[in-house]
Amino acid sequence: MIVAERKPIKQILEMIEPYAKVAIVGCRGCVAICSAGGDREVEILASALRLARKNNGKPLETVEKTFTRQCDPEYLTPLAELKEEVEAVISLACGVGVNLASELYPDLKIYPGVNTTFYGANPALGKWEEMCRGCGDCILDLTGGICPIARCAKNLLNGPCGGSQNGKCEISPDTPCVWQLIYDRLKARGELEKLAQIWAPKNWIPAGYGGPRKRERSDLELNKN
Repeated sequence: MIVAERKPIKQILEMIEPYAKVAIVGCRGCVAICSAGGDREVEILASALRLARKNNGKPLETVEKTFTRQCDPEYLTPLAELKEEVEAVISLACGVGVNLASELYPDLKIYPGVNTTFYGANPALGKWEEMCRGCGDCILDLTGGICPIARCAKNLLNGPCGGSQNGKCEISPDTPCVWQLIYDRLKARGELEKLAQIWAPKNWIPAGYGGPRKRERSDLELNKN
């Protein structure tokens, strides 16, 4: 399974600062089991965001939904209706869910409400495409819902390498350059200014390079909820 933890409220507030009405969309899959993105977490986050915005003199209206899963297209179809109802979506799914939802509904601004931290085993046979590395420091709000860490062969954070030609990665003519995809997505959204940010070399410790990772829900967290 995929384990995640909610982003700080301050960071989520910064993502949705321009909007007056947003949807908080949870997932009843892995993130519900680890108490990061299920029905209860959607309710808690929506309440916290409304209270914070009210205290700042900029009220926020929220729509609260929880899907069975966000990693399968069939469960994401309600987003088509939400697109007409809200200005943006905070997804409490893992990075895979945010990537897929952003790919299926590129005109809908979907932002991550959790940091995807690490993965458990999946014993079922099948085929998957990697969309999230679980690096522990999600930046999908800055890259149009497309992860350069997972989808760039070199994990580049500040644009494509010299091997990118005609929108393709140098490793294979069948592999699109993720930074071309990011540019196209942000241009279509009118958000190219996000590419002006220069990222420092990535700190890989949250991605597991500091040793085995685990998350435990503390008694303090239980009392808060």
